Amino acid sequence: MQASIHTFAEDGSGSALLDDGRLVSWPAEVFAGSALRHVRPGQRVSIELDGTTVTRVWIVGIGPGETIR
Repeated sequence: MQASIHTFAEDGSGSALLDDGRLVSWPAEVFAGSALRHVRPGQRVSIELDGTTVTRVWIVGIGPGETIR
């Protein structure tokens, strides 16, 4: 699923807006496992959800197993 970064804190926690307008968030641990170093508000990312909590955040082509096609 795609989303746009809404907030990003120095500890790695943050939130994103889904295309339907829902706001979802993730704890710092999720971002720490992402292979990303920083994201900025408005940036598009891919996410996985468990209910309304993000369990994975990534950008296609960055991180293990993410090949740009």
